[in-house]
Amino acid sequence: MSDSSPVRPVVPVLDVWCELQCPDCRGALDDIRALRARYGDRLEVRLRHFPLEKHKHAFAAAQAAEEAAEQGRVWEYIEAVLGRVEELDRQGESFLVEVAGELGLDAEEFDTALIDGRHILIVDADQAEGKAIGVTGTPTYVVDGERLDGGKSQEGLRERIEEIVDRLLAGNA
Repeated sequence: MSDSSPVRPVVPVLDVWCELQCPDCRGALDDIRALRARYGDRLEVRLRHFPLEKHKHAFAAAQAAEEAAEQGRVWEYIEAVLGRVEELDRQGESFLVEVAGELGLDAEEFDTALIDGRHILIVDADQAEGKAIGVTGTPTYVVDGERLDGGKSQEGLRERIEEIVDRLLAGNA
């Protein structure tokens, strides 16, 4: 018996190593939006957490982003928090819950998630994997095994990502 189901092409994955208290990651949002708009469901863009020690609310923000993912609105949440990173600096975890409420998410569940730590293992695993592959700052992109560091400069990175993704998509055709 043969399987006659069509073989679906492999969708390229772009891992975005980010932290939500990082001004450089806020600067990368335009590139991420453009990539998501250009490729739609032909490119999987995944948030990967890499909270930096110098940002004291970054670890909590990563956990909150995971709660936003649980509630189905991760990219909206990421953009809202990064767009107001100065408020996160000043207000800390209460700001993370406030943003959830503003977006119509279950803010009480965010508060509970930050208290009970239900997403800590995901954040820890991302950070460990990032360190293992040589991530040292944010934003860092990994596509098709190639690491592109955007922490020093974003210049030319979106074009390089597009080249790699276009090549991968052409190989799937």
